[in-house]
Parts: sequence; structure tokens; C-alpha cells
Amino acid sequence: MAKRRSNVAALYNKVVNFNVESLFARHPGPGAPRTVFFNQKLPESYFDAKRKPKKEHVYPTNQVISSKYTIITFLPRNLLEQFRRIANIFFAFIAILQFFPEFSTISPGLVLIPIIIVLGITAIKDGYEDVKRHQSDRHVNHSQVRVLAGGDWVNPNMNGRKSRTFVRGIVPRRHPKRKDVEAGDATTRDPDIEYDRADSMEEGEHNLFGHSGENTRPHWHRTMWEDIRVGDFVKIMDNEPIPADILICATSEDENVAFVETKNLDGETNLKSRNACPALTDFRTAGDCVSGLNEFSVECDRPDTNMYRFNATVTRNGEKFPVDVQTVLLRGTVLRNTDWVIGVVLFTGVDTKIVLNSGGTPSKRSRVERQINPQVLVNLAILAIMAVVCAIADSKIEQTEYQEGAPWLYGDNASNDNPKINGLITWAFALITFQNIVPISLYISIEFVKTCQALFIYFDYDIFYAKKNQPTIARSYNLSDDLGQIEYIFSDKTGTLTQNSMVFRECSIAGTVYHGDPEEDEDIKKTTENGTAIVRETSNDSSYASTSVRSDHPTVPSAADATAVKLSNGVLKHFRDELLSQDLTRAVEAEPDSENAAQARSLNGFFSVLALCHTVLTAVDPATGAIEYKAQSPDEAALVQAAADVGFIFRGREKEILRLQTPFSKEIERYELLNILEFTSARKRMSVIVKKLDDEDGRLFLLTKGADNVIFERLKAGGDDLKQTTETHLEDFANAGLRTLTLAYKVIQQDEYEAWSERYHEASTALDDREGKMEVVCDEIERDLRLLGATAIEDRLQDGVPETIADLKVAGIKIWVATGDKLETAIAIGRSTNLIAEESNIIIIRGSDRPVQQQMIQAVEDFFPDSGILDDHGLVTCAPKSPSTESTRAFPMRRLSTGVRDIVGDDNGDRPGGFVLVIDGAALDHALPDDDHKALLLRLATQCEGVICCRVSPLQKALVVKMVKDGLGVMTLAIGDGANDVSMIQAADVGVGISGEEGLQAVNSSDYAIAQFRFLKKLLLVHGHWSYARNGIMIVNFFYKNIVCIGVLWWFQIDCGWSSAYAFEYTYLLFWNSFWTIAPVLGIGLFDRIVDADVLMAFPELYRYGRERTWFSMRSFFIYMLDGVVQSVPIYFIITYAYFTTTTRTDGYSIALYEYSTTMVFATVIAVSLFNGLNTNVWTAWVFFAVFIGIIILWLFTVIYDAVSPGWIVTNVYGNNYYLFASAYFWLSQPLVIAIALLPRYLYRAWQLGYAPGDLEMLRYIRKTQPDLDMATLRSEAMRSRPYASSRRRPSSRMSRTSMACSSVDNLSLDLRRTQDPRCASRTDMSTGIRSVYRGFDFATEEGGVAMRRMQTNLSERRQSSRNLPSLRQSSPKRSIRLFSSLRRKRSPTIKKDD
Repeated sequence: MAKRRSNVAALYNKVVNFNVESLFARHPGPGAPRTVFFNQKLPESYFDAKRKPKKEHVYPTNQVISSKYTIITFLPRNLLEQFRRIANIFFAFIAILQFFPEFSTISPGLVLIPIIIVLGITAIKDGYEDVKRHQSDRHVNHSQVRVLAGGDWVNPNMNGRKSRTFVRGIVPRRHPKRKDVEAGDATTRDPDIEYDRADSMEEGEHNLFGHSGENTRPHWHRTMWEDIRVGDFVKIMDNEPIPADILICATSEDENVAFVETKNLDGETNLKSRNACPALTDFRTAGDCVSGLNEFSVECDRPDTNMYRFNATVTRNGEKFPVDVQTVLLRGTVLRNTDWVIGVVLFTGVDTKIVLNSGGTPSKRSRVERQINPQVLVNLAILAIMAVVCAIADSKIEQTEYQEGAPWLYGDNASNDNPKINGLITWAFALITFQNIVPISLYISIEFVKTCQALFIYFDYDIFYAKKNQPTIARSYNLSDDLGQIEYIFSDKTGTLTQNSMVFRECSIAGTVYHGDPEEDEDIKKTTENGTAIVRETSNDSSYASTSVRSDHPTVPSAADATAVKLSNGVLKHFRDELLSQDLTRAVEAEPDSENAAQARSLNGFFSVLALCHTVLTAVDPATGAIEYKAQSPDEAALVQAAADVGFIFRGREKEILRLQTPFSKEIERYELLNILEFTSARKRMSVIVKKLDDEDGRLFLLTKGADNVIFERLKAGGDDLKQTTETHLEDFANAGLRTLTLAYKVIQQDEYEAWSERYHEASTALDDREGKMEVVCDEIERDLRLLGATAIEDRLQDGVPETIADLKVAGIKIWVATGDKLETAIAIGRSTNLIAEESNIIIIRGSDRPVQQQMIQAVEDFFPDSGILDDHGLVTCAPKSPSTESTRAFPMRRLSTGVRDIVGDDNGDRPGGFVLVIDGAALDHALPDDDHKALLLRLATQCEGVICCRVSPLQKALVVKMVKDGLGVMTLAIGDGANDVSMIQAADVGVGISGEEGLQAVNSSDYAIAQFRFLKKLLLVHGHWSYARNGIMIVNFFYKNIVCIGVLWWFQIDCGWSSAYAFEYTYLLFWNSFWTIAPVLGIGLFDRIVDADVLMAFPELYRYGRERTWFSMRSFFIYMLDGVVQSVPIYFIITYAYFTTTTRTDGYSIALYEYSTTMVFATVIAVSLFNGLNTNVWTAWVFFAVFIGIIILWLFTVIYDAVSPGWIVTNVYGNNYYLFASAYFWLSQPLVIAIALLPRYLYRAWQLGYAPGDLEMLRYIRKTQPDLDMATLRSEAMRSRPYASSRRRPSSRMSRTSMACSSVDNLSLDLRRTQDPRCASRTDMSTGIRSVYRGFDFATEEGGVAMRRMQTNLSERRQSSRNLPSLRQSSPKRSIRLFSSLRRKRSPTIKKDD
């Protein structure tokens, strides 16, 4: 029995969880391991007996489709989606039922028209939306890339066929089909064909076959992305996106290194270095690739979703070479700072990692639409009960009353007549009579209203981005009401919250803060909006992309001779500070023993560290002759750029020689780079050891930059005043949302360096625990540092981001950030965007040696002991902890000291700011697969005011969204702008794509496309709230107006023997939802406003009405249904009593049925229309029109229809108006029954407005009585009186919002901010137990990249070759340990800044 119940339960769950996508989604399954062959034939094992390639060796095309339908699947899939609506199934059944003669009312063909119209209009709308998706897909799939062709080269690998789509069938083909072997008799050069310089024919040289054979030589042919095949050779140029997963063969750079931007893939902003496969570095031209002598194959593992793993083997000439992710360019990345890359395609289309991390396009339905189904089921149940009652009563009446000669039973004594069978027929006929209880026009009305709401969004100029001429677009029309119910927002970081552009904002040098000239902010606004050269346009000139300090172009100066420095890519402005300029001028002129000498040394040392401690390369713009810095991350470029802006110009490197121009030296200074102690997330610092190469000063310097706590604990004893002052400045920088770095230096004695260098060499060549030994040796030299100061960089946010996030939080929406960036960057953005308040406490959970579950349990014990989470999960008991229990913790909590002062108070965790959870991808790998761990994580996260997920893959983003959506049953929204956000956007209830600089993948998969994150505020608070309120009120009024009509018909059954007969003439029923009562509910859906837009923007708290589902619920449904039933009682019984008490005719004859039932029609329509108007909050001209147009049409129709002569058409009401309008009962009963019907709702609304007004009623009253009052001013006093810990506010974006104010109205539920704690909040790392104060440290660079490894290798080889050279002791004698002694020298000419 239990087994049978379990089977039934499993079947029920299967039906409930049925998804249309599962029938039509492409399920190729996990791809098999593959071997890709080049310049050789496929082995015989790849073919079957009929010489057809085996299925596992046929690879998918590179076509990527985000649309739902094709020509073949559109009709069945769309019909299945529409018949998920129970009402559609019911009306299809009713239409089929009326094809039988016993139940026919009108022509059976006409019965099908309404359901066909509903299905057809919805299908047209869905088809239009999908055509737009196809067009977006076409834009991506038709991008072009250079593919190898000619030279009798043939790709032997097998690929499948491309999918046919709407657009490909409608729009004519513009590009010819590709051919692997191209030959012809064309006499003109094809513009899509390019030759390598080494393969190009010299001018005047002729081919053996003349012009006709030109295209047979190896060349690169521009081909659409969707036509790329596995096994193709491709050539990618600088700044071009990667079209597939490609193995690098060769690059234009030294040692075959390539740089790629991966922010579209993993969210990280810094460039990554990749290197070519060592076995294929000779493939540098098309001719090399075509040569039959260059045979090789690549054996690949099966496609998987792991972005950081790639296993393959290259086999060439019998030798095997390993391939990993460092030798591969993944689809979604962009080539940067590299002239060209030649590679081979290994994975295409759905097998690429970025597509594997994206799900199929879902068929989303709004929550309101899902809630309609149970309400329709309730109405169907009521309908079934009504039909059963009519059937039973009719059958009993026939059995008992036939003997009494009831006239309406004439002929019922026929042999084929059976009262029981007649009861069954009455039941079926009752379904037709009362079918309007489920309004078929409801769905088409909803579709129409939502389409108009999408147009309202489209034409809203407030969310129109004029700079790019881009409106906000609703790509899915049916989700507008979901925008008003959002409870959780999941946002990407790069490109969504930030511009990935840096500004060197402030710095602290020797205890003095330089804030930068504030007027520059206006310059940024003007230049960036006008598109001038503040942000450099990407150049396609390959010579400009060179990373060498020398240029091959004869007219381009070298970096040493360039006369200008232009802004680097990703740096928004030059750093200028008048006070700093004056101090530098005094420092340059200062005598060595003067009072300004110390300041001169500090300034010189500070900016020398910025200009030398980095891995930045230089390039020279051939157009302007200006230096531009090429950095792997924008913040590193901003640091070097800032040094150049004040006169410390890094002029490039040649091998290990660094060139630096400073204001303190007329000549360019040269430094020999001896060692790079590279940055890692564990070290949190970067150091370089350099030797100054000149006759006067040949000392060795250790230059360091890193996190404040790491640098402070390595400082030399003393100088506490400077440390404390710098620490205070760092806290101010962090409170302002800036990213900080601390700078220090040390002079190394030559004998000390020689001994350390030997130990470093031994550690770097150790076979066991190399990393650990190198860390110990690096730590030895990075001691006794001298503090120079700190920097503060602003990661420029998108316009209006902090204000938008603050308002969304006030609206009660929880915001989670999911990013691929590292932890420090994620926290820094959280601070600058208001997601992490100044007083918030940060809980960090990361994958480490300590189990993730233990970290979560300890976090709950330490910070949420009274939440009951652990008790619910059965993890702890309520018994008090003993000392022995405390000692069993693997990582007891400990405080971290910087050597200056204790930075964590005893009340950590009890501060007013609440908590923010930060968790990394490695921890999610352990938490998400296990249901218990996932539940614990979800409970812990809900205790926090915000969550930041860092280092997460695209698939993990989607899993986090699903965890919250399914675990809490809340409405979720995901917003992003890159391909790595597609899966998250598809997993959320509402997906919003930002059409930023990372491509259109996110927009193509989104439900709404916006241009700026700040537009999300009005999209949710105004359009979303309006749409939800309009649709919710419209739907319940729709049910109400039909139940009033059904109620009148039902009460009529008492007087007609329960025969399911119509009380009204059938035409009135036929047009009930088409003409008489449709306009008022449409008026609500289109024109109603709960309050005006400026009120909703000024008071985000009002959004709680949407989050709490106020406007549409089962409760409101039953209230309106009951209201309709109650109103039908006076309409039917009062009019019936009036007409049947005494005849209304002057001739004394009895009245006809349609005479008094038409009076009921008029009373019902007028009462319903006025009731709908009573439920409308704002009466505009359009609302007046909508309320009264149905009544006017009813009058006109009745006058004309009743006057139609039987000679034209036979009707049952001809001449009815002669008696109807002459009757006193008609005119007297209308106001009476309408007033009685509307009285309960009117009295309730009057009482609510007068005695129990809510926020909305009060705000509407204020707007009515004070129409000129600016609602935003109601908050200004509260915002003006808000205290701040620091003297400066956190810098907001340039789109600062209008100040909001508190209301003088008593009951208005305003969320005024609490007074903040004057101290900085803390951060707790649960994996180590360390608590510390956050001071804004963040630095982005590639860790362990190919470029850094090559640089380290070169330094190691140089060091090895110089081991037998004369000792460094032969250099200049020992000097003072003061850095860069300031001599009185002539100041060098000021370099020009190219803005």
C-alpha cells in the first residue's frame, strides 16, 4: 500500500513539475572525448560499414541559439505552452461540446472563433518576441573571423548541420556558403580574402596559372562564426573576440605570449596571459598551416563546465605535448595587446565552456499567471457544483412534476425520453450556460494589457539612454507584473555595477593627504559624455598594439623619446593636485640638509615605487607619438599613470633595464630589475628588487606595495605617529569606498642581497614544497620596511549605482552580488555601491583546509546564536558549552593586531550595521551539492542583509539563484551584461540584460534589456509596481464582473425549473466580455495608478505592497467573488419582484421574459462598470471613457437591435424597446438596485479613507490637496541630519539623486537610517578565525600567469649567467639608507599630458 502511495506521489510530482522545455530542448548529452586531426585523413575507425561517419565523431556547429522556437517546433511547443492554462483547456472542451446537436447554441464554427482568436494573438506575440531573439542570435552568429582556406587544404573533421530558424528562412542569405577549397575564375580580388605578409605575392609577380588561380594559394578567408568547424585554423587579430575554444599555435609577441580579457567569462577585470603550445609554434603563416608536412592531432577530454580546467594532448611526429588552460583561448574572451594569434578550433557551439555554463532558453510565466490557475480551478469547481445541482433538480422535477402536466415537459413521455438521461444533458448544458464564470477574454485582455505596458516601458524617456540612443526594451511581454514583486536581486559586478575604469583619487604621503583637484570631476563628466579622448578608443593598428618599447614604424618615436603620455585603457582621468605640485616644486629645489629634504625624499620615494613596482609594458601610439601604458589590470595602469601625471614617467623596459624620468633628475634614470616577488592572494603584496644604474648611486632597493595589515606588520620599529596617521587616512579612504594600497621600501645592503639571492635561487629550484620555501625566503627580505604612504583608487561605478542600490534596499529588496572577481575586489565594490555599509560586519566563508560546514556552523554560533538555525538542523544541543568543548574548535577566533593598536573591539558582531556574508566559489562547490549544507547556507545567508559570492563560475551563479528561488519561494531578478551571466539570467524569475561593452549575450537571453543599472530603480519601483497593481486589480475585477452575471443567471434557475435556460437574450451573453464590460477592466489595466511615479520614486518603501503580494491573492479573489454574488442578489430579486408584482404594460398583458431580463442586463452592466470605476485610484479622461463606453454601447445596441425587422434578421427581441423604455419599472429600478449593489463597497472605501488610511491613501490625499508639492522634499531633513563617521561622504556616482526627505505625516512608514557607529566595521574570516578591520585593500593582477613565469624565467637565467661575474660589492660604496637623496638639480622640462 505504501509502495502504491509512493508511486502515485511520484506520478503527481512528475505531472506538477512537467516542463515544456524538456520536450523540445536539445539534449546532445555530454560530449565524448575526441581526437581532432590536421593535415591528415581520418582513421577508418571513424566510419561505419557504409562509410558514413559515426555519430560520436560528428561535432556540433558553432551556431549558438538563444531562441525557443523553430519553424517546425513553433506550433506544437507554443500550443503546449498555452494549454498549460487550465482555462484554455476548458474552453476547448466547451467548444467541442457544442458541436453536438444536443448542446448547440449557435453555429459550431462560430463557437471556435473566440478560442482561436485567443490562441492566435498569443502565438503572434510569442512569435514576434522569438523573432527578435533570432535577430540577436544572427548578429552574433554572423560575426566574422579569419579562417584558413586555399592551398588545397581540407578540414577532414566532421561537423553537423546548422539549425534552420525563422530569420534564416525569411531574410535572404547575404553571405555565400563557405568552401574549404576555394577556386574559380574570378578576376577581381575578394575583399574577404587576406594573405600573410610572408605569403603575399610581390607587386608585378604572376602566378603560374595567372589570376584565375590567385585564390588557390593559402590565405585567410573571412567567415561567419556559425560556419567555423572543429579542426579549422583561425587567425584572431587584436581586440577581436574569440569565436570558439581554440588551441594557440603561435602569436605575434615575443615567446608566443598572448593577452586576453576574460571579464565576459569569469568577471575578472585584469588581463590574462596565455602561451602557445610549444609543439605548434612554427605555424606562423597560412602556408605553414596548409603544408602537408605539418601533420598533427589533438586528443581532447570530453567537454565540461569547469572554466579553469582543460586537458588535451598534441601528438606530432610521434611526440606528445601536454595542453592545459594556459594554452587555450576560450569563447567569450577578447584578445588584447597582441597583434595576432593563430590557433586551431577544438570545441564549437554547445561544446564550448561558456555555452555549457548557460542553460537553454526557458519558457517563463509570471507569478500572477501561475496564480490564476488555482483561481480558475475554484471557478471550475463552482461551475461543476452549479451544473450538478441543475442536473439533479431538473431530473427530480421531471420525475415528480410530469404527472401533474407541466407544460414545459410536453413530449417528455416519448419512448426515447429518460429523466435521468435528461438530467445528464442538463448538466452538460449548464456548463455552456454558466461558462462565463471562467472568462475566455481574460487571457487575451492580459496579453493586450501587458503588451501596452511593455510599450509604456519602451517610450519612457527617464529610462532611455540618450548617449547610445537606446530605450529600455521588454523582450518578454508577459513578465511585467513580476517586476513589482521582486524580493531578491542577483547582480554581476563588472560592467553591471562598475565601468571597469579606474581613477587615481587620493594618496597619503608621509602623513599628508592629497585629495586631487575636485574640479576635474566635471571634466570627466563632459569628456566621457561627449566621447572625447579621455577614454581611448580601441585601436586596430597592429603596430600600436605592440608591447615592445621599440617600434618598427619609422616615424614612431621610442618610449624613451616620446614627448607625451596619454591615458591608458581603463583609466578615466589624469591625476592633478595643486598642493602636490607645489610640494614637488619645493622638493626639487630643496637642499639636502634643509627642512624640506625629508618631504622631498618621501615624495621621490613614493612615486618611484609607483613607477617601478609593477609589470606594466609601454607602447607608443603611432598617431600621436604618445606613451600609453599596457597593464594587465586597470588599477595597475592607474597607479603608473598617476606617477607619470606628477612627473615620474616610466619609459618602458628593455629586457631587465627599467627607465624612469623624474622631476629630480635631468637625465632618465635606469634601474636593473633583479627580482620580482610576485603578488598572490595569500601574500597580498608585490615587491621588486632593483639596482640603480648610474655613477652616483648604485644602491639596491626593495620596493613594495600591498595590503595595509601585511605592510604594517613588516615595518621597521619606530615611526608610530606616521603609522597611526596613515592608518587613519586608510580608514577614511575605505569609508569612501576606495581601493587602497600601502607603499613601503627598504635599502638592501649588497652583501645581504647576495646571501639572500643564493637562498632565493635554492628555493626557486627546490623540488619539494617550492612555493612554501619561496614564501619563507621572500618574507625574510620583506622585513624592516619604511612606510611611504598609501594610494586610493576609485573603481568608477556605473551612473547612479550607489543611489539605486540604497533605494532598492530601502524598498526591502535583498541584493546579492555574484562575480568571478577575487574576494578583495568583491568587498571593495560592495562598499562603494552601498551594499556593504560603513558599519557592516563581514563574514567570510571560503574553501580551505577547514570544512565549509564547520565554518558555517561557527558563523551561526558566533553571530546568530538565537536564530535557532542549528537546532532546526539538529547540529547542536541547547546545553552550555564547556571549556573542553571550546578547545575542540579547529580554528578558535583570534584578534589580529597590526602592531599599532588593537583594531577589533569587544563588541564585534553587535554593531548596528548588521552582517554581510562573503563566500567564494570553492566554498560553494562544497555547500551546493549537499542538501543539508545548502539548507544551512541558505538559512545563514537570510540572516544577513547582503551576500557577495566571489570567484564563482557562471554555472554556480545559476545554482545560487535556484537555491534562493526554490528554497525560499521568493521572486528573484538577475541582472548582468556578459556571457557569464546568461545562466543566472535564465535561472531567475526575471532576467535583465545590460547592453554594455561585453557583448549582447546577456541581452539576447534576458527578459528586459536596459542600458544602465540605475534604470532598474524606475523599472521596478514604478513600472513594476504599476503593472502588478494594475494587473492584479484588473484580474479580480474581471472575475467579479462575470460572477455578477453568472449570479443573475443562477438565481433565474429557481424560476425556470433548474433547466439551465438563459435569463438573458443570448446576444447579451455573447457580447458580455466583448463590448459591455471589457472597457472598464482594461482601463484599470492600462491607466490606473496607485500613486504617481514621482511618489513611488521618492518613497521606495511603498514597494512593500508588491513584495507582500497585496494586489493579487486568493484572499482578494474570494472577496471580489463574494462581492459579485452579493450584488447579483438585489439586481435579480428586486427587479423580478417589481416586474412580477404588477404588469408594467398599459394594455394589461403580462410581460415577456426578455422585457424584464433586459432591465437586469442594463442594471448589471451599469453596476459592474461603476464598481470597476470605484476600484480605480485615479480618474483620468481615459478612465472616464473606459467606464462609460460600455454603457453607451449597450444603449445603442439595444435601441438598434430591438428595432431590426424580421425581414432582415429573425430575433426574439423585436419590438422589445417599445415596452422596455416605456416602462416606469425600467427607469425606477435602475438607480435603486445599482445603489444597493454598490453600497457595501462604497461604505468600505469611505471608512478606509476617513478612519483607517494607509500610506497610499495619505499620499494620494497629499497629492490632491498639494499638487505642486515635490514629494522628494519630504525626506530632505532626514538625509540632511544623518551623521557621518568621516568628514567626507562615500563618493557616489555622477548621477546623484535628488535629496529625499522625511515626511511630516505620522503614519508614513519611512525607513530612516540609524546613526552609524563611529568606528570601521570588522571582517571575520571563518576559515582562519582571524578578525580584522577592513581598510579598502584591493589589487587585481593575474596570479602565476604565463607572462609572469616568462619574466621570472628570464631573470633566473640572467642571474644564473651572472653568478661567476664580479661581486656586487664592487659597486658604489655604502650610502645612507635614505631613499633617493635629493640634490639641488635643474628641473627637467615638464612633459605634456595628452588628454
